[in-house]
Amino acid sequence: MIENSYPIEHIAELLNVEFFELKYETLINTLLIDSRSVRRPDTSLFFALSADRDGHEFIGDAYASGIRSFVISNPAYANTFPDANFLLVPDVLEALQQLAIDRRSHFDYDVLAITGSNGKTIVKEWLYQLLASDYNIVRSPKSFNSQIGVPLSVWQINNEHTLGIFEAGISKNGEMGRLAEIIQPTIGILTNIGEAHAEGFSSAKEKLAEKLKLFNDVNLFIYSPDYTGSLADKKLPGRKKFSWSTRTKADLEILFVEPIKGRSYLRAVYKKEEIECLIPFSDRASVENGIICWATLLALGYTPQEADLRLEKLTAVNMRLELKNGINQCSVIDDSYSADISSLAIALDFLRLQNQHLNKTLILSDIYETGKTDQDLYTEIAALLKQKQVNRLVGVGPHIKAFAQLFPVESLFFESTQDFVNNFPAIHFANETILVKGARRFEFERISKLLTQKVHDTVMEIDLSALAGNLKFYKSKLKPGVKVMAMVKAFSYGSGSFEIANLLQYHKVDFLAVAYADEGIALRKAGITLPIMIMSPEPYAFEAILKYKLEPELYNLDILKAFIEFLPDSQYYYPVHLKLDTGMHRLGFEEPDLTSLLPILVATDKIKIVSAFSHFVASEDPQHDEFTKYQIQRYLDMSIELRAELGYDFIRHISNTSGITRHPEAQLDMVRIGIGLYGFDGGLKGNQGLQTVAILKTTITQIKTVGPLETVGYGRRGILPEGGTIATVKIGYADGYRRSFGNGVGKMLVAGKPVPTVGSIAMDMCMLDITGLDVKTGDEVVVFNDQLTIADLAEQIDTIPYEILTNISQRVKRVYFYE
Repeated sequence: MIENSYPIEHIAELLNVEFFELKYETLINTLLIDSRSVRRPDTSLFFALSADRDGHEFIGDAYASGIRSFVISNPAYANTFPDANFLLVPDVLEALQQLAIDRRSHFDYDVLAITGSNGKTIVKEWLYQLLASDYNIVRSPKSFNSQIGVPLSVWQINNEHTLGIFEAGISKNGEMGRLAEIIQPTIGILTNIGEAHAEGFSSAKEKLAEKLKLFNDVNLFIYSPDYTGSLADKKLPGRKKFSWSTRTKADLEILFVEPIKGRSYLRAVYKKEEIECLIPFSDRASVENGIICWATLLALGYTPQEADLRLEKLTAVNMRLELKNGINQCSVIDDSYSADISSLAIALDFLRLQNQHLNKTLILSDIYETGKTDQDLYTEIAALLKQKQVNRLVGVGPHIKAFAQLFPVESLFFESTQDFVNNFPAIHFANETILVKGARRFEFERISKLLTQKVHDTVMEIDLSALAGNLKFYKSKLKPGVKVMAMVKAFSYGSGSFEIANLLQYHKVDFLAVAYADEGIALRKAGITLPIMIMSPEPYAFEAILKYKLEPELYNLDILKAFIEFLPDSQYYYPVHLKLDTGMHRLGFEEPDLTSLLPILVATDKIKIVSAFSHFVASEDPQHDEFTKYQIQRYLDMSIELRAELGYDFIRHISNTSGITRHPEAQLDMVRIGIGLYGFDGGLKGNQGLQTVAILKTTITQIKTVGPLETVGYGRRGILPEGGTIATVKIGYADGYRRSFGNGVGKMLVAGKPVPTVGSIAMDMCMLDITGLDVKTGDEVVVFNDQLTIADLAEQIDTIPYEILTNISQRVKRVYFYE
């Protein structure tokens, strides 16, 4: 039986390190890649991975959190801290993977691996629900399925478990072999093969072949011939195979799917007999994921009757944390559908990321099926709350209440959710961030509803994970050492204020930029500590700029002299940014202006130039590439002259979103990322590689039938020549849906189908032609998403995505999600 902890000396031996000198004796049971996610510092091993940032840069942060053992590949860091262990290896990622391979090799119970283009995480979580009564299951946290996520997931395996369920995701050829070595699955599930991540493969055939490598040595392979194409059964992996299909002969042959009041009745042929099951979902993706789970239960030997009973009890899997405005100026993080120790740690990291309120509260239910005793479980949670700096705990459930004495923070305990609801008026919540984290059986959505402000039916959903993914996409294109300034002006392009800035600060951008001082002040009051550049400073705001330590952009002699004159005498230089005009002809010093500018800069002891920058005119457009090159050279000439006269260095930057993707030579010392963070880049064909960040939704208020001669809306402009059905929806020009979308120009998605507007757009509502659609009052309507994109809307009214996004008014509530 393998111990759950490894002595650090044993790890050094396993990894065949190039250098190791024991400075700190410890047993390692936690592997870390993020200095911000420390749970057990004394027994953690930090891997300094080189991803979008070099992990070696964060050794100091990890050390400050209590970590004393590190795996590194840069020998310069080997003696950074004399009391810490440093294991020097050629490749840190390979070392992480090798350690997981060794861990996995010591356990011989079944391990189920899942891969495919879509549905991996949902199938994994549903199989956990279906099998948890029979097995003690270890599974991937959330969607940890990458070259880094898989070894971190597999490392969790220990002696108490009796089944493992892990997902594996790849984005290019040649990646799956290593994941197969780490997981060493005995059972394999291929969910499907679709277009997701297709850019890393030359063909669908190559993509399928790469994914199937995960299953080369499995005893049982579960798949659909609908996705394996022309591959003969004998060419598929697995000593045994179990197939399912909605189109052809298979071990589980689906005859039909019938929707019944939000659920789906399925009938199939299995072992030459007809069987049935009921799945509590009706959308196409959930039905397919349910069929995969049905096939898996049957392949594992469960009877059709038992499989049906279990599948009917499936519950929704919410993989996203939801950040909403709460009562009494609170922020509420809703994670009210699941509770386990791994997802709790992830949710607490997101709670800690929020800086808008000083106090942080956790509302937590009992946690079940962990394989730990209650004493061990709640002792671990108590330590986690202390480490994550939670100020208050509200515990719900008899188990957590029984261990109230373990929690050192301010605490309240309730026997049940109903008990909490009954006592809610007496509990004080104000000016704090509240994480609601509960097991599904506790129905914590009731608590979330009490804490959350009523949301207008028109809502813009912001996917913070997608925004972080877009940031990572651009960082991956930067040369080592290039800094990032993120543009969060205009309410972060309509997407939010501190919600976006908190995420960018967490992901360690170097600067933020806003248009006006009041935007910067709002970020400071919300706890943002990053340097903030003010692009349009005005003299009346100088006092506030100093008070809140904001950094003005100076673009002409008048504003420069006014700011210098305003500054008090001090021994410190005040940081400012200098705007140079290389062809935009909007703001900035032009080359002839340097004659007047330089003597002032040299003579003053009040300011210091932190950065000097310029602005591309058309970096996204190939027809203007020559002018872009001209701008780069002109900027370089001006910055050289500026450096020579000042006698000190400063950050040089000219590249914007499209400049990063189209003009790598212009990266210099820093780049500015704007609209690219939100999923749009005029220099990328089809925004390839970027994710959709914002989705705008509304609802149907009323449905009416109109005749051929009747008109719709103001001015009688709306006419259905043959009559039909219209839906009134809750969005108008006061919400940012412009009048120019009226009279059929604009389209929205209803029941997944694009439908045109009818008549004029009113202030608070507009009408859609829904003739022939089976919909009802209250149904969801999508204004834009990843199918009907902001770029599509911009094209409809001959504008640009910037205008569509920034036009969405403040009265439209923003709800933030984070996976």
